Amino acid sequence: MDGAVPGSVPRLLSDPAVGLFRADERVFSEMLERWRAQMLARGLTAGTIKGRCGVVGRFQEFTGEFPWQWRPVDVEEFLAGLRSGDRPLSLTTLRSYSNAIAMFCAYLTHPAYGWGEFCERTFGDIPTQVCFEWNTPRHTTDDAVPPRRRAFTVQELQRLFDHQDDLVDREYAAGSKRWLPLLRDSVAFKVCYAYGLRRRELAMLELEDFGPNPHVPDYGRFGALQVRWAKGTAGSGPRRRTVLTVPEFDWVVDLLKEWTRGGMRERFATADRSSALWPSERAGRVAVGSLGDAFAAARDAAGLPQELGLHCLRHSYVTHLIEAGYDPAFVQTQVGHAYASTTGLYTSVSSDFKQKTVQKMIARRTAKPEEESSA
Repeated sequence: MDGAVPGSVPRLLSDPAVGLFRADERVFSEMLERWRAQMLARGLTAGTIKGRCGVVGRFQEFTGEFPWQWRPVDVEEFLAGLRSGDRPLSLTTLRSYSNAIAMFCAYLTHPAYGWGEFCERTFGDIPTQVCFEWNTPRHTTDDAVPPRRRAFTVQELQRLFDHQDDLVDREYAAGSKRWLPLLRDSVAFKVCYAYGLRRRELAMLELEDFGPNPHVPDYGRFGALQVRWAKGTAGSGPRRRTVLTVPEFDWVVDLLKEWTRGGMRERFATADRSSALWPSERAGRVAVGSLGDAFAAARDAAGLPQELGLHCLRHSYVTHLIEAGYDPAFVQTQVGHAYASTTGLYTSVSSDFKQKTVQKMIARRTAKPEEESSA
């Protein structure tokens, strides 16, 4: 065995009797491989591991040096290059890149894995941490959400959904086969809005994910939604959460009944291949990217601003629940945010709501002196 700790220096490298050909490249390759093993032991997903190792590999190619030679200035130059040019990366992406490099350095410098002692013996130098607050993007609420991303207004949502319904009716009347996938997309977008879902959460829905809410029997089997592919934390894989159907969106119950029991879903030739809620024309399930493309096409056809993407339906769900008077803690639970500040970033209440709130406060304050004088 190479060692009791996943990620530690393999015995083959640490054996002084074994010579290493092109030692620096061989050692770096083993470092990445052992880091993969360490991340697997921590339960991270294959996609997260691949992405982080890819960033570290790009950083090594950029510097032309190896971890025991890296310096903080290398990180600054690497990130500066990615931030400039014709297609600069966003601060969120840069932050994820710097986090990957920082985590790799933290792994190498941890004494439990033995890389520091090995590198000092082999190369006369040791790996150090090269990512700090002063040379990497810091997380601030100002850049957490792109400035142009916002919630739909009620009028914009009505315009979008009306356009989709009219298009489905026209295609059906014309005898076109396009009406069925258009109907599927229309129902999917409305479900996305009614439950505040992310794109992947929406695409991965299955028939069995819906269930009753014993406190609201009128909704039948559509009183609650079990989201199985919610966004994980720190690369831990998908989480689960339950989203309750709320009265403001109870229209989705009849819509789902018609889609699942009214024979609409079963019209797809691939519907019997799986229990996916959204079958495609050629596969058992519609792809995540296909939903995004279909939404962009519907948005453009309806003449709505291009900054309004599919994810903005989730922003709209949060905003409209807050405007309806729901407790922010309940909204946070519904959408699966770990922090209340994230829910706050998703909220962009309308000017009408703000004006009504101000008017209520003024009315309360003017009423107090009258009550005191009458007393």
